[in-house]
Amino acid sequence: MEKLKETTVQHPYDAGHYDVIVVGAGHAGCEAALAAARMGQRTLLLTISLEMVAFMPCNPSLGGPAKGTVVREIDALGGEMGKIIDQTYIQMRLLNTGKGPAVQALRAQADKHAYHAAMKHVIEQQEGLVLRQAIVDDLLVTSDQIDGVVTNTGAAYYAPAVVLATGTSARGQIYIGELRYSSGPNNSVPSIRLSENLAAKGFPLERFKTGTPPRVNGKTIDYTELEEQPGDAQPHHFSFTTAYDDYLSVADQVSCWLTYTNPQTHQLIRDHLDRSPLFNGVLDGIGPRYCPSLEDKVVRFADKDRHQVFLEPEGRENEEWYVDGMSTSMPEEIQQEMLHSVKGLEHAELMRPGYAIEYDIIPPDQMKPNMESKRIAGLFTAGQTNGTSGYEEAAGQGLLAGINAARKNQQLEPVVLKRSDGYIGVLIDDLVTKGTNEPYRLLTSRAEYRLLLRNDNADLRLTPLGYELGLISEARYLRFKKKQAAIASELQRLQTIRVKPGAAVNDFVTQHGDKPLQDGIVAAQFLRRPYVDYDQLLKFIPARETPLAPEEVEQVTVQTKYAGYIQKEEEKVAKLRRMEQKKIPASIDYDKIAGIATEGREKLKQIQPATLAQAARISGVNPSDLSILSVYIQQGRVAKTK
Repeated sequence: MEKLKETTVQHPYDAGHYDVIVVGAGHAGCEAALAAARMGQRTLLLTISLEMVAFMPCNPSLGGPAKGTVVREIDALGGEMGKIIDQTYIQMRLLNTGKGPAVQALRAQADKHAYHAAMKHVIEQQEGLVLRQAIVDDLLVTSDQIDGVVTNTGAAYYAPAVVLATGTSARGQIYIGELRYSSGPNNSVPSIRLSENLAAKGFPLERFKTGTPPRVNGKTIDYTELEEQPGDAQPHHFSFTTAYDDYLSVADQVSCWLTYTNPQTHQLIRDHLDRSPLFNGVLDGIGPRYCPSLEDKVVRFADKDRHQVFLEPEGRENEEWYVDGMSTSMPEEIQQEMLHSVKGLEHAELMRPGYAIEYDIIPPDQMKPNMESKRIAGLFTAGQTNGTSGYEEAAGQGLLAGINAARKNQQLEPVVLKRSDGYIGVLIDDLVTKGTNEPYRLLTSRAEYRLLLRNDNADLRLTPLGYELGLISEARYLRFKKKQAAIASELQRLQTIRVKPGAAVNDFVTQHGDKPLQDGIVAAQFLRRPYVDYDQLLKFIPARETPLAPEEVEQVTVQTKYAGYIQKEEEKVAKLRRMEQKKIPASIDYDKIAGIATEGREKLKQIQPATLAQAARISGVNPSDLSILSVYIQQGRVAKTK
């Protein structure tokens, strides 16, 4: 029987004209398309499979340190992720409650199928947004300006702005032991020709890899051997539009469960490392340092005799459980042995094997701070295409890419979030300024102003911008202004009233090892004591006419208790903003500036920083280079590029 040959369409046809085209409907693409459409742009969202819209091919969860704050920032700007997870979560917890507010973060276990369906429904209902299944093979480019895209069926869609958000589908290769085959995530169709055509257009491509653990049948888990990890009893939500009392009770939430690997598990892995594509030289892509495979952990941490394994439900209506902590690309039969060596999983039935996936990325230093390509005007990139990991990082990039694609068409200034504005600003600045040599993961340690970039204050930081962009409704903005005013008035009130000495207050302070009050104390100072919370303070001062809402109490408490630290960070931000105001002209020719070191010159030419502050963050650019550059710009001696 003759083997069928793959063919291509030679004569594209005009399939329609749009303002913005988004390629890929993962978490980046969904946010990009919704933002562009809501800003008045006729938008086309193309996806390889309609079943993969906003799908979670890896862990069925959102949030965690830094990442949870990103979800709240997306919501504050008018994005969708926070709303959808609030509708579809099956468990939610606030992490790091024993630490300060700078590192506290929400994490939600998602019903991944419900999340996909809910996001797809929002996209289908969005005015001005067309969702279509198609494989994009090429970009239409004229004189370094994007004109549109061409699909494998020969459909040519035209637009002056295109957002590439192809995720891990770009020339995706899946590895399970000796097995290797071309595929996107979750056995979806890969995108092959787009990568080839990007390379032909001069884009430097790199290969990254990531992995996922096996899934097991929840009915075959022995829960009596595991440690239960329930959700929180108190209400939490990611979206600032979700009603405070609209949450799942503990009884309605689905618990996760904790177990551990053991020396038997580790010995199985050591005995079969020669069959792991991560260690036998078959897989060359660069993997994520902060989310390693179990093979990596066993080799790198040889002295540890166990590693945590969290069993996480993937939804309410199915029995697939995600074995978090056992990401692997070992052969399927070895994966089964590994699972059966773990307490509680002795009889677990494997439903899907874990795998490693290798894919193409465009190095993120190829884009400008507004996420537009330096090579092709009107082309924006977002998500794992830029070398990041995680749904949250992807969605944050997608939102900004969609916003800036719309604003470019509207001939408006781009939106560039500063590092002091939000974790999304930290993320994008890191990518465009430093690039990445591994799948980038956002961490709280990457943010130098993390006390200002808290989980609790994302709306206070970014809602005004979302409103200005037209992504926040008038009604929501009025509610925000009311909240803002209530917080400000209570902070002022606590500075003007005093807690007076008396039997009740002195009994309270002495119970906590403090000396009785001899004189009155300003209420704000009293609240700063570690053992005093806002509700306790109200017992000793006059009540407000209108009680504060819980989220307003949270802001008053945090802003009062950490006032000194917050002020110090705000002073650092003010200094940074002065440097951010020192713009570097796009026409500058670094080869004409005498005195800059060779490494600094090459890095400046590669990154093309927009401000002196961004230049200062480039590895290889030293202080003397910055001084020379600053003087050169101030004197107006900006040499034009040829």
